[in-house]
Amino acid sequence: MTATSLFLINLLVKPVFSIIYADSPAAWQWGFQDPASPIMEGIADLFNVVSTIIVLILLFVLWMLVRAVMLFNASKNTLSSNVTHGLVIEIVWTIIPACILGFIAVPSFLLLYSMDEVINPAITLKAIGHQWYWSYELTDGEETINFDSYMITEDSLKMGQLRLLEVDNSVILPILTHIRVLVTSTDVLHCWAVPSLGVKIDAIPGRINQTSLYIKRPGVFHGQCSELCGVNHGFMPIVIEGSNLAGFFAWIGSFKE
Repeated sequence: MTATSLFLINLLVKPVFSIIYADSPAAWQWGFQDPASPIMEGIADLFNVVSTIIVLILLFVLWMLVRAVMLFNASKNTLSSNVTHGLVIEIVWTIIPACILGFIAVPSFLLLYSMDEVINPAITLKAIGHQWYWSYELTDGEETINFDSYMITEDSLKMGQLRLLEVDNSVILPILTHIRVLVTSTDVLHCWAVPSLGVKIDAIPGRINQTSLYIKRPGVFHGQCSELCGVNHGFMPIVIEGSNLAGFFAWIGSFKE
């Protein structure tokens, strides 16, 4: 029995009232996919904070415009104001936006630095972009496995699988483990992106980019190449399966058989 089969069985035998996460695109989707890593949680939280600030500023400016239009009327204000300068209000509308920008900048910088930080990785995953598929190398410093990952064509899909998002060989990674991800390309620009994990990093020929992963929960996370890399750009899906250590080692063992 393959590790993928074990993973699916574990999903099926979960309690009926367990949480169902959205780890792939959905029709009429408005928000983010459910986060499965600390980075993605930080991105979602920062987005919510910034969106709230934007809405409040929008409402305040709209209120000021409505008030200005309503009061700019000779029947309501027979005497025109002679004020040409307002030192206090100019100070206020300079300091308050600066404070708002500072309030946004602090968590933004923390999030940016955390994206670049790699903390004692236990394993390294190397993703290599090709026209038009991904190949992977997974190593723990002693042993290395290599495999290619192609999209499953529409006529080969099984019931419940997602069109243009399923692959023949998904990457199974252990949860609650620090993982280094190296991304490069052999031909043109690609981009390795998995929304639920908060990862979007360019694959550049002749260069290796680095990021990190820390998957917090089991799941099957779907992504795609997010760089215009040619005629089959839309056919380079990415599938990452978060599993416990037993399922991960069983999958590794399948390469040795």
